[in-house]
Amino acid sequence: MPSSFKDYFKLHFIVVLWGFTAILGKEIHMPTTDVVLYRTGIAAIALLFLIRFKGETIRLERKALIKILLTGLIVAAHWVLFFESARISTVSVCLAGMATVTFWTSLLEPLFSKRKISPLEVVLGFVAIIGLYLIFQFEFDNALGLILAICAALLSATFYVLNSLYTKKHSPYVITFYEMIGACIALFIFIPIYQTFILETSVSYALPTSRDIGFLLVLSLACTVYAFAESVELMRRISAFTVNLSINLEPVYGIVMAVIIYGEKEKMSGGFYWGTLIILVSVLSYPVLKKKTSTKP
Repeated sequence: MPSSFKDYFKLHFIVVLWGFTAILGKEIHMPTTDVVLYRTGIAAIALLFLIRFKGETIRLERKALIKILLTGLIVAAHWVLFFESARISTVSVCLAGMATVTFWTSLLEPLFSKRKISPLEVVLGFVAIIGLYLIFQFEFDNALGLILAICAALLSATFYVLNSLYTKKHSPYVITFYEMIGACIALFIFIPIYQTFILETSVSYALPTSRDIGFLLVLSLACTVYAFAESVELMRRISAFTVNLSINLEPVYGIVMAVIIYGEKEKMSGGFYWGTLIILVSVLSYPVLKKKTSTKP
C-alpha cells in the first residue's frame, strides 16, 4: 500500500511519544524500579488484549519462550537505567546518552549476524564519541547521568538486535508481550533483593498516587503499546530506512520538549549542545551514507 502524509505525520508523532518517555519517568514520584514494574505489567495486559483482538496465538515453543523472557531482563535493566539517568541529571543529558544506541548497534549486530564490521559504522561511532567527550568536558556535574544513559543505550541496542532475530520467526506483538512479562517478573523479584541487601530497608512495593497512575497509563499504553503497534503497522507502507531515520530524531524531540517544559533546569552549556549536535549528525548521516555506499555498482 502507498504511504501518505498521514502516515508520515503518525510516524513522527510516535517518535515524539518515545522522546516524551524520559519526561514522564521524571514526573512519576516513585522509585525507578517500581515505575518499570508497573509499566511492563500494564503493557503486558494491554498487549494480551491486543493480540487476542488480532486473532493471534501467544503460544511459543519452550526454547524460544525462555530466550524471549530472558530478553525481558535486558529490557527491564534498560528502562531502569534510562529513567534513573533522567532523574539524577536532566532529560537532555539522558537523551544525549541514548543517542549512542546506533553506535552500539553497529558493533553488536555484526556479532550476532556474523558479518564483518563496517568501516563506515566505526568511523561514525568515533564521531559520536567525540560528541560525548565534549559533553563530558562541559557537563561533568552530570557525568553519572550520562554514563547511565550510555549503558541504557547499550542495553537497548542489545535487545534491538535480538528482537530483529526473533521477528524472523515470531510475531512482534507476541515477542513484546513476553518481554514485558519477563521484565515485570524480574523486577518483582529484584525489588525486594535490592531493598534488603543494597538499601537495607524494609521490603515494600511503592503504590502510585492518582497523579502517578495517569502518567503510568500514558507511559504504558501510549508510549509503549500504541507506539509499538502503530510503528509495526506503518512499516507496511513506509520503508524501514525512513522509519529508522525518523526514530533517530527521538533525542531532538525529547530535548526540545524538556527545554519547553522545564525551562532553565534543562538549559545546558554551549559545549553540551555542540556535543549533542555532533552525536546527532553521526546518527542521522549513518543511514544516508550506508544507503549511498550500498547502491554503488
